[in-house]
Amino acid sequence: MKYIYASWIRHFLGDFPPDKHFEIGPDHLQTLEQTAFTSFLSYVFHGPPLEPVSPCVLTLAFLLADGARLLLASFYLGSLYGRLDQLQQQTVRPVIFCGGGSFIPGTSDLGSKLDSHWMPMFKILKGNSGKGTVERRPHREAMASREGNGRGLKGGGVIPVVTEFGVLRKNHVATRNKHVDLKTTLKCLLKVLAQPPPVVEGGGRNRNEGSERILKTKKPILMSCHRTLTEMATEGGGKSFARRDRLREIEVKVQKWWEEKDVFTAEPGDKPPQPGEKFFGNFPFPYMNGYLHLGHAFSLSKLEFAAAFHRLRGANVLLPFAFHCTGMPIKASADKLAREIQKFGDPPVFPTEKEEVEEPQQPDTSGDAPPPDKFKGKKSKAAAKSSGQVYQWEIMRSVGISDSEISKFQDPYKWLSYFPPLAVEDLKAFGLGCDWRRSFITTDMNPYFDSFVRWQMRKLKSMGKVVKDVRYTIFSPLDGQPCADHDRASGEGVQPQEYTIIKMELLPPFPPKFQVLEGRKVFLAAATLRPETMYGQTNAWVLPDGKYGAFEINETEVFILAHRAALNLAYQNHSRVPEKPTCLLELTGHDLIGLPVKSPLSFNEVIYALPMLSILMDKGTGVVTSVPSDAPDDYMALHDLKSKPALRAKYGVKDEWVLPFEIVPIIEVPQFGNKCAETVCLQMKIKSQNEKEKLAEAKKQTYLKGFTEGTMIVGEYAGKKVQEAKPLIRSKLLETGQAIVYSEPEKRVMSRSGDECVVALTDQWYITYGESEWKKLAEECLSNMSLYSDETRHGFEHTLSWLNQWACSRSFGLGTRIPWDEQFLVESLSDSTIYMAYYTVAHYLQNGDMYGSSESAIKPQQLTDDVWDFIFCGGPFPKSTDLSSSLLERIKVEFEYWYPFDLRVSGKDLIQNHLTFCIYNHTAIMSKRHWPGGFRCNGHIMLNSEKMSKSTGNFRTLRQAIEEFSADATRFSLADAGDGVDDANFVFETANAAILRLTKEIAWYEEILAAESSMRTGPPSTYADRVFANEINIAVKTTEQNYSNYMFREALKTGFYDLQAARDEYRFSCGVGGYNRELVWRFMDVQTRLLAPICPHYAEFIWRELLKKDGFAVKAGWPTADAPDLTLKSANKYLQDSIVLMRKLLQKQLLGSKRGNKKGAPVPSLTENKVTGLIYVNEQFDGWKAECLSILQNKFNRDTRTFAPDSEILEALRQSSVGQSSNFKQIQKLCMPFLRFKKEEAIALGAQALDLRLPFGEIEVLQENLDLIKRQIGLEDVEVLSAADADSLARAGSLASLLNQNPPSPGNPTAIFLTQ
Repeated sequence: MKYIYASWIRHFLGDFPPDKHFEIGPDHLQTLEQTAFTSFLSYVFHGPPLEPVSPCVLTLAFLLADGARLLLASFYLGSLYGRLDQLQQQTVRPVIFCGGGSFIPGTSDLGSKLDSHWMPMFKILKGNSGKGTVERRPHREAMASREGNGRGLKGGGVIPVVTEFGVLRKNHVATRNKHVDLKTTLKCLLKVLAQPPPVVEGGGRNRNEGSERILKTKKPILMSCHRTLTEMATEGGGKSFARRDRLREIEVKVQKWWEEKDVFTAEPGDKPPQPGEKFFGNFPFPYMNGYLHLGHAFSLSKLEFAAAFHRLRGANVLLPFAFHCTGMPIKASADKLAREIQKFGDPPVFPTEKEEVEEPQQPDTSGDAPPPDKFKGKKSKAAAKSSGQVYQWEIMRSVGISDSEISKFQDPYKWLSYFPPLAVEDLKAFGLGCDWRRSFITTDMNPYFDSFVRWQMRKLKSMGKVVKDVRYTIFSPLDGQPCADHDRASGEGVQPQEYTIIKMELLPPFPPKFQVLEGRKVFLAAATLRPETMYGQTNAWVLPDGKYGAFEINETEVFILAHRAALNLAYQNHSRVPEKPTCLLELTGHDLIGLPVKSPLSFNEVIYALPMLSILMDKGTGVVTSVPSDAPDDYMALHDLKSKPALRAKYGVKDEWVLPFEIVPIIEVPQFGNKCAETVCLQMKIKSQNEKEKLAEAKKQTYLKGFTEGTMIVGEYAGKKVQEAKPLIRSKLLETGQAIVYSEPEKRVMSRSGDECVVALTDQWYITYGESEWKKLAEECLSNMSLYSDETRHGFEHTLSWLNQWACSRSFGLGTRIPWDEQFLVESLSDSTIYMAYYTVAHYLQNGDMYGSSESAIKPQQLTDDVWDFIFCGGPFPKSTDLSSSLLERIKVEFEYWYPFDLRVSGKDLIQNHLTFCIYNHTAIMSKRHWPGGFRCNGHIMLNSEKMSKSTGNFRTLRQAIEEFSADATRFSLADAGDGVDDANFVFETANAAILRLTKEIAWYEEILAAESSMRTGPPSTYADRVFANEINIAVKTTEQNYSNYMFREALKTGFYDLQAARDEYRFSCGVGGYNRELVWRFMDVQTRLLAPICPHYAEFIWRELLKKDGFAVKAGWPTADAPDLTLKSANKYLQDSIVLMRKLLQKQLLGSKRGNKKGAPVPSLTENKVTGLIYVNEQFDGWKAECLSILQNKFNRDTRTFAPDSEILEALRQSSVGQSSNFKQIQKLCMPFLRFKKEEAIALGAQALDLRLPFGEIEVLQENLDLIKRQIGLEDVEVLSAADADSLARAGSLASLLNQNPPSPGNPTAIFLTQ
């Protein structure tokens, strides 16, 4: 290979000037390969993010086309795939440029084989240059030897070049005909790299000979993109973790510095804080039945970053942390463990099940396959159908607890002493800026917090907010108590669904199988949500294969219904034996078909039970009323039975049970008439009861319109609207004993004890959420809170609209006893509503001991209700206390200083309970000035775009993440994972890339400081200096705004990625003049501070160890900055865009277009002739363009950024001098697109878009940066000329036609290149 053309080759071959041809001999190969490889890795993990103002052309030279070099391609594409989030809305033109062949013995035909092997995968990217293209870019000799068929390259091959993805928007890239998903594209590329590349063995130089040998292949070159990048991050193929370990060593050192100086200890100021002077943030305390995981860390990171930002700005910050142990999960797990030991021994010997051995499958190479590092296993059918029970002992063992210790966890309080200290260790390792003196655990194990909760409950009861009542509640039969959201393994947020059970009396004589029921009243129990439609019953429906039972309801009545429904009824006082349904007879649906029944309100004296195949046995009672006039499902099922004799015969249905029954009109519905189900089914052309999707839509239409607009036309309420008649009809049915109330969970609910929950009618203590006056206070509080998201506010408003009485007592688990009824415990969501206030005083009470077991100046028994009222509610000083007044005053002052809290960060799933309870309780107990300041809610966290799940192995504890990536790299990836209420994505590649970025940045700082003496001194003076200084100012301002809005991903972009890009652009722009020392020091100072909230250990190390500054980086103060110069930023964008344009024009003009080289003409070398670049600039619009802009200026409203109607603009154009010209029609064709473009630009940017000139001098900018332009485009002779000067135009010579074809205009210079 003699020549390699590379654009911006400095990224990979840094010792060579850009845009030149180089002669590469065999003696250069090894050095060049190593340089390319090293420089490439440096770019991917250390180089600048790619921004629109400074688009890069990345060129990767492959010097040998064998498996080893192709591995480098896998790194490249893998890194792009891992950096998709960073590349969004940025201009990037990744290039894979391969050469090889003739000079490598035995590989003369390799290029064409690679070409044919890989080319099909690149067809997805066909399109215009700059819009996602695939092009061929062989070196000169290879192009010259292209064969006639164009399919291969004899004597040296190239694989396709993926270039110019363009401006990315929402992970898509525009192509000529369609949108191509960038992530999918890169998956395709990775898939190709995972396949065995063709490898030629032997020394054949004949095409046929090569074709025969190419059948032999090596192993796939890309086993796992994730594994590859991990190995790069650890710089040792998975064995050396030097970079990560360096970060962890730094973290340990920095954490010791913080601890020695109590950096995060929070003390109140001497006077009440002014706005912005203090920040109190908190986080819902995590439940302590295991280790903290990345889900906890993600939500917590939002609070940590916010607190660190306010601390950096100089605010007095309080960030406390506590641990929740209330509720049943710990007790349930301890009891489960005890049962296992009792049954299987200590240590237990569990029964083994014979299963097929699980073996990892090879990665699927299809486009929808998971990443190659994910493996799936196959279990036996027996295993797949098993209950999936996991023994508690095995769970404990899986988290690293030894067998000798596990048995101690039979005591639930062992959990409380074991896991909270481990959580503290993990959070300290994470770098949490917490005042640990204020930590505590809940439950009566902590007597101080126990006293606080008892006071809170007594306070609510004294205000009438806690009452005893009988209500329908989700209930766990195994636990024997209500099952609130936090007690559930699944079904959080599910509420009771209330039905009406219609008692359809079975008429004698009973069939032989039913003789055991003789002497009793037997009813088919049909659950309905529409009792007003019972007039139109034509039959009852049952599921032929469904399992039913005849259950005793009382001494005389028997209900036939599903077993699950009978269990619910038993807990609702509808069973002869309370809470134990008694089944007198097991039945199936086949046994019920044909039973005659008399149903309330039905105009048909006798109706029959008929088969319906769509009944769900886990919904309702398994028996369904049939009203074909208004229910599309009933209409089609009855229609099928009537019209299909074979169907009747199949289920033994007699004609007299079906054929005599016609539709009974009962409700008049506008547009649908009085048989709305029939009307809609005919309109939708539904042919069968099996068309489920159509029937669902039909049901939606008829039920909604029937309820909201329907009018009863039968019965005693004829003439009334359905909405009015429904409750009246239901009440009458209940009063006459023809129906009963029935309730069940809306969806399946499983308790943490492992049983399915029911709805029970329970007599217990309730908090009266939803009470009208209290609700108004809650709404007032919400209206004044900062929520940072419309979706979050809508979630709270919706919750306030439906939230009603909440069961606050439990009989099983851990916690605080109800003070006035100690047989009950306060449930876990009711003791965690105002505990944020307890943080402000906890260190006075507990003396820094989270369990409250240490001696302090205050004893738990001294904390009477009067004392708590004095501290938190502005009550009078307690007369009966023996506590010193000065101590109580200090405690009260501390509470008054910190409260209200400014921010509480939580997952969005807590809006429907905990967070809304927090609002209610604060408005009831606290004064208005102490109501919550703000909630910030986020979504859940995914790992590598998949749901985090222990069962699938896609799971990380916080401890594991820190060990794998380091704390700062973990924090970096958490910040990058996403903001807002949508689910975020923690990407391992981002964490690995952060390891490399941070460690390489440390190395750069060390190099710069070592070379400090060689830098320019004095104030910034050059154009590059001014641009860099301005970019620093922009970064300071925009990052401050992003942090203030708690948009941490954006803060990471503007405060790190964008600033890194500016730094790297400055490095290249400085040229021979070198860096300005003062500016580089300012960059290092600012960069360190801006990143400190997210990567505090890294920032602290640089601050103290490298920059040798006093104090701590986390308290260094927000950097000051001048107002950004937007004109200078625009000028620099103009410069960079112009350079890119010049490079394209140079390539097109001198190298020729792809079409121009179809016959294989040699590509001229830049070194063969002297080339002069002439840049023509027109700094002001003139002629018809100037006239158009003048018109738009007059028709533009600067305040609203709107224009007058198009007709008015067009009329002004006709009346202008342009409109009076003889060739107006021709000019008009040019004017219209120009007017549209300028209108859009003005609406987006403002009135300055309509100026005749840019806000800066174009010629001045280009002249000042001629040295940079020359270096960027690789020419020694470049001039900037005015297009308005005739002499300058004359210098274009024979290329003047290019100026006519592409005349320069403001913001768009034209370059031509003269070859001598």
